[in-house]
Amino acid sequence: MKSVSIKSILSAGCIWVVTIMLFFQCERVSLPEGDPDNGGLVVPDGFEVVVVADSIGSARHMAVNDNGDIYVKLRGGKPKGIVGLRDEDNDGKADTIVYFGNYEDIGNYGTGMRFYRGYMYFSTAGEVYRIKMEPGELVQDAEPELIIKDDYKNDPHGYEHIAKPITFDNDGHIYLQYGAPGDVCQVLNRIPGEPGEFPCSELTEHGGIWQFDASKKDQTLQKDGVHYATGIRSIVGMDWNTADNTLYAVVHGRDDLARRNPIQYSKWESAIYPSEEFLRIKQGDNAGWPYFYYDQVRKKRVLNPEYVGLGIDENSGEDYNQPLIGFPGHWAPNDILFYTGNQFPDRYKNGAFIAFHGSTNRAPYPQAGYFIAFVPFNDGQPGAWEVFADGFIGDEPLANVSDAPYRPMALAMGPDGSLYLSETVLGKIWRVMFKGDRKSFDSENLKVTEARKSLPHIRTPDEEEDNLQKGVVMGGERIYATYCAPCHQRNGKGAEGRFPPLDGTTWVSGDKARLIGVILNGLEGDITVNGVGYNGIMPKHDFLKDEEIAELLTFVRQKFGNGADGVTASEVKNLRNKN
Repeated sequence: MKSVSIKSILSAGCIWVVTIMLFFQCERVSLPEGDPDNGGLVVPDGFEVVVVADSIGSARHMAVNDNGDIYVKLRGGKPKGIVGLRDEDNDGKADTIVYFGNYEDIGNYGTGMRFYRGYMYFSTAGEVYRIKMEPGELVQDAEPELIIKDDYKNDPHGYEHIAKPITFDNDGHIYLQYGAPGDVCQVLNRIPGEPGEFPCSELTEHGGIWQFDASKKDQTLQKDGVHYATGIRSIVGMDWNTADNTLYAVVHGRDDLARRNPIQYSKWESAIYPSEEFLRIKQGDNAGWPYFYYDQVRKKRVLNPEYVGLGIDENSGEDYNQPLIGFPGHWAPNDILFYTGNQFPDRYKNGAFIAFHGSTNRAPYPQAGYFIAFVPFNDGQPGAWEVFADGFIGDEPLANVSDAPYRPMALAMGPDGSLYLSETVLGKIWRVMFKGDRKSFDSENLKVTEARKSLPHIRTPDEEEDNLQKGVVMGGERIYATYCAPCHQRNGKGAEGRFPPLDGTTWVSGDKARLIGVILNGLEGDITVNGVGYNGIMPKHDFLKDEEIAELLTFVRQKFGNGADGVTASEVKNLRNKN
């Protein structure tokens, strides 16, 4: 046996140490410089942010390829709704931005985008497609293959919350959610005083997650998939955690507790409840929708008011899948990403980033959310959530969703461990990089972001001091603030993709009979307002008195720059009698 000297061993060790040091130095040098203002964002000390691209269109989910190319799925129902971005000179900025994609898109969600086994998978409101990736090419010209579709037009229950977030396990399966058609399961959807249906017939086709073969074409939701989990109202973000080989999701809770049940709930309670849930989901799980919602203050599932008195044990909420964390209501968690990279400090490894798109219906209190959170995991269990990136909304308090400059939407990790963020208002993409000392990173680095929890868009509002309706006069303005502002916003500009605007539209300033009919009868189905398509449910408000409807519509027709004539109580009465 050949002898090896101590000197040669030490020399070899030194070579390895130098090699490792050079490797990490080169890796750090390869990261571009952050913007001087960190792209307008506030992040923990040691991180830098660079704006990759701006105003590419309403960006939904995205994915980053192995070579660093970024792909974004846009909101909207037109072909060429995929954006490819490439940084040619490694300065962090996209030098090439191209639009492509030839596929049918039935809606305006434009949700999912993931890479899996050599394919780019993406979804619309009604379909999941995939494209075979051509290595090295930014534009992918291959014809999209239809993997899953849903027959939403023939759905007897109607449809809402049909965004199609997607994720994959390690065994060739794709997971897809199909949301609920309303807040709870009702025969007459979103009608105040209408009891919940028990048992809920919608649960066979709605409010759950389905598992499919990721490689099989032309599958139909829900008949070709495995009903993996149920009792989940609406998911826009989910991810497969490779650390424990389990599915996780962030869930949108119901809306309008006070508007539907004004005796049982105050406007303040309706603003902060129910919780947005962070769920660990295993096959066969039931999270309790539509019977229960999660109360993050009492840390328990509470029976929905529409089901009180229907024979359900109010204490049986504990029998359902419980959330790992209950976030405050209406923050709209639209994406989740388990971080598996090595660039960030060790505390981020296998933890979950969550993008909160922000509320639309917290009136009369400030809108909330609009930031990126982080949930550390230790030994497979989540710790307390933290603010990771903030600074998206500008001036506070935020009264109207349309006043927010940016709304965080999606998360993706690059091959070097950088974190990418997207937003939906203009379509801005940020890249977050760590440039500090990984070993010394601790709670001191978090002080600047943890301090953000005291701001109005994150903290729990004070019931009196934070009420933005203080000083509102009686009459149409107060009726509008009570029944209309939670959706159409205090400024009447609505919320993109969800609630149409009331300013500058003939729906408001035109035919009075049609407008009165919307209040008396509600409205459901496809409509176009100012050139933008909407498809949702406007519940009827025929419980309002003729005088109240007249005051409300007079306020709306003469507010928001409309300048139309008023509505009289006799006009409302005449139309009511014709119904």
